[in-house]
Amino acid sequence: MSERADVTNNIDLLLAALPPHVTAALQDGVADPDDLLEIVMDLGRLPEARYRNEERFLSDREVTQDEIDYVIERIGAFGEDNRAGIPRTLHRISAIRNRRGMVIGLTCRVGRAIFGTVAIIRDLVETGKSILLLGKPGTGKTTLLRETARVLAEEFRKRVVIVDTSNEIAGDGDIPHPGIGRARRMQVPRPAEQHAVMIEAVENHMPEVIVIDEIGTELEAMAARTIAERGVQLVGTAHGNTLDNLMINPTLSDLVGGIQAVTLGDEEARRRGTQKTVLERKAPPTFDILIEIESWDSVTVYDDVAAAVDAILRGEDPPAELRSRDADGVVHVETVQRELINAPALGRRIGPTRVGGGGGDRSGGGDRSGSGGSERFAGSRRERGGAASGTASGPTQRIFPFGVSRNRLETAIERLRVPAVIVRDMKDATLVMTLKNYYRQSGQRLKQAEEHGVPVYVLRNNTITQMERQLAQVFNLRLADDDERGDGESPRSNGSEVIEDAMVELESAINQVMSGERNAVELAPRSSYIRRLQHQMADRYNLRSESRGDDPNRRVKIYR
Repeated sequence: MSERADVTNNIDLLLAALPPHVTAALQDGVADPDDLLEIVMDLGRLPEARYRNEERFLSDREVTQDEIDYVIERIGAFGEDNRAGIPRTLHRISAIRNRRGMVIGLTCRVGRAIFGTVAIIRDLVETGKSILLLGKPGTGKTTLLRETARVLAEEFRKRVVIVDTSNEIAGDGDIPHPGIGRARRMQVPRPAEQHAVMIEAVENHMPEVIVIDEIGTELEAMAARTIAERGVQLVGTAHGNTLDNLMINPTLSDLVGGIQAVTLGDEEARRRGTQKTVLERKAPPTFDILIEIESWDSVTVYDDVAAAVDAILRGEDPPAELRSRDADGVVHVETVQRELINAPALGRRIGPTRVGGGGGDRSGGGDRSGSGGSERFAGSRRERGGAASGTASGPTQRIFPFGVSRNRLETAIERLRVPAVIVRDMKDATLVMTLKNYYRQSGQRLKQAEEHGVPVYVLRNNTITQMERQLAQVFNLRLADDDERGDGESPRSNGSEVIEDAMVELESAINQVMSGERNAVELAPRSSYIRRLQHQMADRYNLRSESRGDDPNRRVKIYR
């Protein structure tokens, strides 16, 4: 389909509920009504219209309580979620209340049913697999969900039941909006009961497809898994913008299989080239396919969620499809590698790197902190911009990490900007990095590498600091001391070994909290400089941290 057409946006019914002078301003022809997203009316402020590409005030007169009451009288009743609607329309009116419960603000969001939005993922909908949609507010998740329900019910003649918590999918009132086609709609009396209505839909109405908007609680995630295990196709949205931040959400991570900490045996850890405690997926995902929505015309598709999650937990870039739709309605599909920062710890995404697109050129300029010139954790030092003085030159080193964390080593290489790559087979390496205990346990294998002229560098511990120091030695670089600390302390005054021990302790604590093994961990008392590094590291992993106690026993506590 090359052309989209509104089923109806019923904009006249929304305008009729607004004060006359606000309606007149919206109809003045200055802005395109098709681009209108929402109207905001807050007590004592100017009424405002928000369009796709601009915002503008609708009056020079502040909103009064009488005008807010005027709107409330012309719409449906507010539910426990402070949302209301207009019968047989898709418009949503959300309330802001004061401490006495009075409504003092309104957000009137324009709802539209649009044909053709499903074209970009139509082939995935046809497979019968369960699909999870993610995206920021305003990207069209609910619109795509509604159109998917209509297509499955009308064109594929499937029994579709929509669990409609806030009446946002099928509109307010008892008669659903025509935008859902033949699909049936079950309303949810209170948001807290959505999980029960989901189960009721399966048990009472024999659906082939269940459509759910905004899965947000553990009970709803459990209900979704129960439904999927009964062979019903699920199409839903969840609170989250990307796959990686869904994985670190302890409430919803089960939707993509969940994560657990696993302790490996010595031999398996050596074979994998990882530390003994690793994160692994603990169950099959509830949803087979995950789609990140940037707009109606641009999505990223993971057509095998299990494989994508496993790749992320191994520290690899998960394969994905970047789909875009041009002005003629033609859908273009491009295979990409979705690159993530600190993948085993499920950090922030940089962006897509196209397969075969050159020597690892990444958008974001190589700053793996994801925040431009922000401070980056470097074990015993902080660095901005260049991590070392001097220029690394010579041939590219191919490094085989034997028992050394690949992800940390990659971070160290990126930070120092040295010409080095990580290889997966020792026979391809020009140098090997290992740890003391691995060197003792596998000395014979490492000696064979040395006999073939491949140098073996032995690190004291598995930290980024140690790796940076070793890389600096290999490439004849001098690391910056960075004396700008602000508290009179320096790494030398703390002692580099003390800092490294503190960071190793912190990494262990982060693993325990991320895996759900513990809800919170208190670290050993440290100096103010080390505590600051620990706070920065916890923040990078999207964890909360706070300092507790008094010096010299002041210490950091980390938790979700």
